[in-house]
Amino acid sequence: MPQQAKRGFMPTDERDFSLTSLEKLQTAAEEVFYLISRGYPTTPATRFVGDHYQLSERQRLALARSVSPLQSVLSRRSRQVTDIKDQTIYIDGFNVIIGLEIAFSQSMLFRCLDGTVRDLAGLHGTYRLIPQTDLAVKALLGALDDLGVSRAVIYLDKPVSNSGRLKQRIYEFSENIGFDLDVFVEDPVDAILKTKPLIATGDAIILDECDKWFSLAEYAISKTIGDYPYLNITKNIIVE
Repeated sequence: MPQQAKRGFMPTDERDFSLTSLEKLQTAAEEVFYLISRGYPTTPATRFVGDHYQLSERQRLALARSVSPLQSVLSRRSRQVTDIKDQTIYIDGFNVIIGLEIAFSQSMLFRCLDGTVRDLAGLHGTYRLIPQTDLAVKALLGALDDLGVSRAVIYLDKPVSNSGRLKQRIYEFSENIGFDLDVFVEDPVDAILKTKPLIATGDAIILDECDKWFSLAEYAISKTIGDYPYLNITKNIIVE
């Protein structure tokens, strides 16, 4: 594996998400929320507001991932659970592990309006293991042990490169866990997770259709790292 890597980081992030930029983004988030909660599609609403404030592509992506329509926010929050002891949880593997890799890289993670934690990393069929991968896998398995689940099923997207290597890596660290573990490389993972009773993901499309969900990445970060400096561009939005 490469010796140096920083998942989820771009050199322009320090400028795009400085204190001054965050204040502008928080105002933009309020306006995007107003529009999409009244039926405007997220992409054109984000483009319209982004053009007005002359936002970068990364800033617009942060808006799109942090802000959701009111009804979606209320629905997702109502189905979030905090106790998963003795249950089986089905996990969106790349979604959770990449979030943890980003945390261990000390890159940006966003606290989103619907209760999730999301990143700006793109996964378009390419993925490689980095030094933080082992830390992420250990944190994931340790969190599941701490939560007292009876079984965990991790799904990895088959079309994504190195999914087989990541599967092997997960099993390598699973010798002393106190729960049953299965790791499957499948396609399409999204469709599978939508049918499961309890899931872990930050994917909005899956969250809109699932029965219950748990914020596993956030729990694992809290357990292993502690207080993380999440960026919150939705803090001025009142949901009621």
